[in-house]
Amino acid sequence: MPCRSFPWLLSPSRRLVFSCVCVALWNPVACGGAPAGKTGAAAADCASPADAWRLFRGNPLATGVAGSNLPERLDLLWTFTVDKQGFESTAAIADGTVYAGSTDGKLYAIDLATGKKRWSYSTELGFTASAAVRGKAVYIGDTDGVFYCLDAGSGKLKWKFQTDSEINSSANFYKDCVLFGSQDAKLYCLKADTGEVVWKYESRDQIRCFPTIVGDRAFVAGCDKNLHVVDLIKGTSDADIDIEGPTCCSPAVMDGNLFVGTEGNTFFALDPRQAKILWRYENADRAAPYRSSAAVTPEAVIVGSRDKYVHALDPKTGRKLWDFATKRKVDSSPVVVGSRVFVGSSDGRVYGLDLKTGREVWRYEAGGEVNASPAVAAGRMVIGTDAGNLYCFGAKER
Repeated sequence: MPCRSFPWLLSPSRRLVFSCVCVALWNPVACGGAPAGKTGAAAADCASPADAWRLFRGNPLATGVAGSNLPERLDLLWTFTVDKQGFESTAAIADGTVYAGSTDGKLYAIDLATGKKRWSYSTELGFTASAAVRGKAVYIGDTDGVFYCLDAGSGKLKWKFQTDSEINSSANFYKDCVLFGSQDAKLYCLKADTGEVVWKYESRDQIRCFPTIVGDRAFVAGCDKNLHVVDLIKGTSDADIDIEGPTCCSPAVMDGNLFVGTEGNTFFALDPRQAKILWRYENADRAAPYRSSAAVTPEAVIVGSRDKYVHALDPKTGRKLWDFATKRKVDSSPVVVGSRVFVGSSDGRVYGLDLKTGREVWRYEAGGEVNASPAVAAGRMVIGTDAGNLYCFGAKER
């Protein structure tokens, strides 16, 4: 789309011009290619490619929509278990390999077909950030504040970069650069092949979210109660949008609008072109923070909450379409797979729900808290627990 200027209303007394924002239309280049079976305007969902789940929420727009389908009947195909700690982050899947960071201090590469370990890379403290895969490299930050680039085939270290605090943010990519946030309040842009610093953007508090990327802008939700719009060419701020509370959730983008929840018990739809709130949603019966990143489709916005519910909201109005009660908090981020939604809960279960009605259509008793989110690719779903089990579901040969 052609570049244009938008007036951004930040407060009654302050305006600025945000130039050259290209967020209204989905860009196949930004999303790594059009999803299978979707073209033109229908590609706005920007589903992940069918054979891979390379980023935390499946694609640069953080939509949480899978390009692969899953069988109607899901079977447990394999379980990969670590002796200590567990899996709190979402796995990445690429080229038939699962990449999963554990709090035991290791990043594991696991064969998607068999569940057998291909290699592991050890660090001192472990991982709560998700791995990201691009080309033949895997990128991930650890709880000691070190960001790593590893060879995807061997696990050999290519380069590493030290930040000043813990890294919970999963990586995203822009041109030949990799981007991630740190609890040192900075968003880093590094050369993906060398780790050389291109620029650092400094916020006023921790950055724990995945930086959503559209065109040459990144959307970063921070612990400073602001949604930051960052120019990826200059590494500078175009605007801060007040979201009234800190957050570690990643903003999802659909039709040019942003969807994100906060620690202030509120879920927002935002128009970044006008820096305004479109609608807000709060559970009137049980207010609780959001640490789940939303999955967004034209039919519904799906998000988990610490109120123990999964919520489905109308993307245009924020009206509640349905909710589904679990037994404990839902920090896991939902993934939409066709007409179903899959999500974990701290009650030790992984749920499959009907996207239209919220009716439970599948359940697995995983044991241990399921705070990680599903990764879906090549007809399989992978998800881990804090008890040390990484599960792979699909269809058994019959």
